[in-house]
Amino acid sequence: MELKDSVAVVTGAGSGIGAALARRFAAEGAAVVVSDRDGAAAARVAAEIGATADVTDVTDEAAVAALVERTLAAHGRVDLFCSNAGVFSGGGVEVDTDTWQKVFAVNVLSHVYAARAALPSMLERGSGYLLNVASAAGLLTTPGDAPYTVTKHGAVALAEWLAVTYGDRGIKVSAVCPLGVATPLLLDPLESGSAAASVVAASGTVISPEDVAQTVVEGLADERFLILPHPEVGTYWAQKAADPDRWLAGLRKLIRKTAG
Repeated sequence: MELKDSVAVVTGAGSGIGAALARRFAAEGAAVVVSDRDGAAAARVAAEIGATADVTDVTDEAAVAALVERTLAAHGRVDLFCSNAGVFSGGGVEVDTDTWQKVFAVNVLSHVYAARAALPSMLERGSGYLLNVASAAGLLTTPGDAPYTVTKHGAVALAEWLAVTYGDRGIKVSAVCPLGVATPLLLDPLESGSAAASVVAASGTVISPEDVAQTVVEGLADERFLILPHPEVGTYWAQKAADPDRWLAGLRKLIRKTAG
């Protein structure tokens, strides 16, 4: 995909990976809509890069549809919809049902709502790109956070389904699966002593959001389905597929080592 002169919507773009993506897309010449549930954060990023700020709760389907409609009204098309917002739960299967549902709404249903809203105009034009920011947890796992792991697997599965279903109709799809990234989503739990965050940090290099954005731009240019800011994730994924029992045993060993 050529970002220059494209129209890109980025959700969860008020901070972290989303903000880095918005900045980089703008630097590449895209007209960017910076969307976040935190209007002040969205406005700060948008002002910095000369973009449009938008306030959207990605768990509200009508709000996501309205975001797309506003973008179509202002720009005439959506070339790239980057569904980026995500949350941790910090717990296992014992986490209360309301938290499970909240994490599912942000990490899975937000991608569903984005696709429902963006696809009609993309299919009418015969072109468009859905970029879903998932996680290495969607290919592997996140010890200590069952809702996050399950929903990120769902996010990757949805992206696969979209690619299979619409790939012959001009729609490109990518799933971004980073490991440790220096954002509050990782750093805050790490500072509080979270076992899950410690294992993530021990599994590979903790990179910056800007590093993720660089890999994403390269992945979009190549139109790769899986965009892996941490190349080692591909190695771990292959090892998991080749011998799941050995991979699980190795991960349990890493957990014990990290806890010790």
